Formats: sequence, C-alpha cells, structure tokens
Amino acid sequence: MRKTARVDANQTAIVDALRAIGASVQSLAMVGRGVPDLLVGFRAQNWLLEVKDGAKPPSAQRLTPDEAAWHDGWRGHVAVVASIEEALHAIGAA
Repeated sequence: MRKTARVDANQTAIVDALRAIGASVQSLAMVGRGVPDLLVGFRAQNWLLEVKDGAKPPSAQRLTPDEAAWHDGWRGHVAVVASIEEALHAIGAA
C-alpha cells in the first residue's frame, strides 16, 4: 500500500459538494491499484467515483493502466467525474 495518496486538485471541492447535499463520502485514494478515489453513499445506494482534474488536458485525464483494468473488471457502478456537476449527475442528484 502507498504511504501517500495523490488526489486531483478538484477532489476536495467535489467531496465538499457531495457532503453538502447529504451524501456520505469515503476516500479510497490510499488503496491504490486502480481502485476509484471515492465511495459515496446517497439515497441508500453506493457509488464509486474516479476523480479526474477537468483543468488538465484530456491526455492527463485518461485512466491509468491500473484504473482501466480495475474498471474493466468491476461488475458494479463506477463513474469517472471531472467536476462537481458530473459527480452530482453520477449519483443521481443533478
């Protein structure tokens, strides 16, 4: 397991916005190995969100090889979000 997790610059704002609408949010950034950044609970459902920094060029927003492999193998819901609006939409709050 990594000692320090890297998080995108917009992740704090996304977490704050999700919590402001009543969602519970758990960071999974320390897990690594392609696991999405956030576990979000909202309206009795769980959502996995991979946060990408929308301010970066598209090439820097691509999934890493580990993330792509994890997403390909996951049989539940997972979304890639780059903004507060995308995160709210992904959990059905938009």
